[in-house]
Amino acid sequence: MANDENLIPYGKGNRSESEEREMRSRGGKRSGETRRRKAALRDTMNRLLTMQVEVEGLSDILRSDGGESTYEEVIAMAMIQKASLGDVKAYQAIMKTVGQTERSEADLEEQKIRTDRAKRARDQEIGDTDNQDENIRDFLKAMRPTQEDLDNLFADEVEEEEDAEGTEEASEV
Repeated sequence: MANDENLIPYGKGNRSESEEREMRSRGGKRSGETRRRKAALRDTMNRLLTMQVEVEGLSDILRSDGGESTYEEVIAMAMIQKASLGDVKAYQAIMKTVGQTERSEADLEEQKIRTDRAKRARDQEIGDTDNQDENIRDFLKAMRPTQEDLDNLFADEVEEEEDAEGTEEASEV
């Protein structure tokens, strides 16, 4: 059982640098293997779900409505059937799948306001008064300037050149 007494912290203990490097390397390789295995499983699952299947009575209904009678559609129909019989978990799974939520728009807006307030409070606490959202808006505005912005872009330089010419004329007299 792991606890503070039998753990050897990274960079400390009796392991040499080469041992630690080897352990990190093995961990990275295993992590890559796991990611590839999970990706292969997702691909297989997606391929299987889109395969056509014949289910007596149901396949004809799905095709008549423009469907293809795939496993995906059959599973969706089974969920709908369970939900229609009163299975609340099936209903919640359907709502989650189609992106509906049991929260009202007012609840979602209130949550957004609370989150924004908490973020501002945290930024003030750590002294980060630089508002990233405003910086992003300014950057996007700079990427797509209006004609007025473009006209005013070099206005200061033109005024400086005119002042410099006036100073030059005065010195010649």
